[in-house]
Amino acid sequence: MSSRRRRSTTSPTLVAFGRRFRRFRDAKNLTQDALAARAHNGAGVKPQYIGAIENGRARCTEKFAAEMDELLDANGELLNLWHDLAMDSAFPAWFDWVTVEGDAVMLASYSLAVVHGLLQVPSYAEAILHGDKDAVTARMSRQAIFTRSDPPPPDVSFLLDAQVLTRPVGGRDVMVEQLEHLAAKIEDGMQIQIVPSDGTHLGNTHSFTIATLDDMQQVAYVETIARGYTMAEPSDLVAFAKALRQVQGLALPLAQSLDEIRRTVERGSRQDRLAEGQP
Repeated sequence: MSSRRRRSTTSPTLVAFGRRFRRFRDAKNLTQDALAARAHNGAGVKPQYIGAIENGRARCTEKFAAEMDELLDANGELLNLWHDLAMDSAFPAWFDWVTVEGDAVMLASYSLAVVHGLLQVPSYAEAILHGDKDAVTARMSRQAIFTRSDPPPPDVSFLLDAQVLTRPVGGRDVMVEQLEHLAAKIEDGMQIQIVPSDGTHLGNTHSFTIATLDDMQQVAYVETIARGYTMAEPSDLVAFAKALRQVQGLALPLAQSLDEIRRTVERGSRQDRLAEGQP
């Protein structure tokens, strides 16, 4: 019970920063004791302080982050992470999710309105992001987790509400490209399942994703109109797990999901031909 209480008070942003910090330390083959002894120009800090930073239980200062960046030859990356993650860690904010997503060994998601960002083709993403090229590039870069070798790609499960297949985004050609991409991913072995639209399950409120890290800690992500939020409170995770279980119970098997995607493409093509007066 005590470990659950400690986890509930740990900010996901500090956890994300601490994991990166530890990787830089490991890359230099330094123990926590050795790094602590080198801090403050040799004056040192307690090894427990290094451990607290790495476990997400303490937020270091910008000055300390800069010092560690130099000691660990991080070339500015650790200091940049401090600005992006640790500096604004009082509340888990949307911008820390990319780091959590990149550290995940498992990802399970439900998409209520549009295709999940990790499955979007550039033209579809461009339509959603209103032509913001930099934002599209950033979104596409997240998909590198599927082709990385170290660490291995995460095990993934994507659940898409059936309305996602028919909701127009960017025009007919864009939708065909996107749906064909989903079909190809299923054929390549990715777990993508279609969920028949149902107004009674818990997933109808928001799309969400649950990330499981290599220490089995879980972090959930949900978007609102204003911003996205990461959540690690046990009570929140229980609610997301319950919603995920309900949605999974409604999902079509992989083969049927693939057939549904293909039928949606064919129905659209048939409607286009009829509109043009073709048989």
